[in-house]
Amino acid sequence: MINDKPLTLITGANGKTGSRVAAILQKHHYPVRLAGRKKPASSDSADNYVFFDWYDSTTYGPALKNVDQVYLVVPVMEMHPEAVMIPFIKEALWSGVKRFVLLGSASVDEDGPIFGKVHQSLKELAPEWTVLRPSYFMENFTEGPHRETMKHLGKIYSAAGEGKIGFVSADDIAAVAFYALTDVVPHNTAHIITGPETLSYGQVADIISRLLDQRIQHESLSDAELRNNLIQAGMPEDYATILAGLDVFIREEGREDQTTETVLKVTGQSPVSLEQFIRQHMQ
Repeated sequence: MINDKPLTLITGANGKTGSRVAAILQKHHYPVRLAGRKKPASSDSADNYVFFDWYDSTTYGPALKNVDQVYLVVPVMEMHPEAVMIPFIKEALWSGVKRFVLLGSASVDEDGPIFGKVHQSLKELAPEWTVLRPSYFMENFTEGPHRETMKHLGKIYSAAGEGKIGFVSADDIAAVAFYALTDVVPHNTAHIITGPETLSYGQVADIISRLLDQRIQHESLSDAELRNNLIQAGMPEDYATILAGLDVFIREEGREDQTTETVLKVTGQSPVSLEQFIRQHMQ
């Protein structure tokens, strides 16, 4: 029996959301092509894997062959991804791709840095598009930078002060992406995606401390300290400046102090809370 469901190219297939989007699509018997510069961990994924490099346009054609839709993840730590992503989007459209779903950020609108110009180009060029704008990932505490400082120092560091964030799980982001890719009617909008509540890093530390029965503290850094820490961890200076600057907006303007019903409205399921997430992944 021929599968008449659309073929989805997943860029960033090894990433937090790309791997999850691919898994959900495959669970529902949608064909996927996993694109990346390293092979996925699962050996049974080798047959639907294609080598792909944003900076090598000769890899675009093989990746796009017979593809109907694309899940877009910007190149890692790239300040101006539009330089490579817009030409790719144009080639994809030329090859017959109709639907695009872009992973962006709740902190960055279409006039902002990094994601903004790509967001604008999809609105302008693509017949069917969605931009996912999630808040900060809950996975930052279980498999990201905060996990290491909690494990070794009992600390969560930020320059966000008492500013609150609508932390959201990558599973909930991927679930919204699945519907954005597969709903008959294209969404043609940007979705701000959050968890069910907003929390400061201090409140997060208290929740983790209680659930793990060990003392975790939030330590506030100055903007310069956070930026320098990011640079010391290997991040390019301009990118570290942007990222540290987001904490200023959280602290001073409450930019991430919001919850939306996007997950419930799009998927029919309520988003997981941070407490539920920690119980599932850290205990």
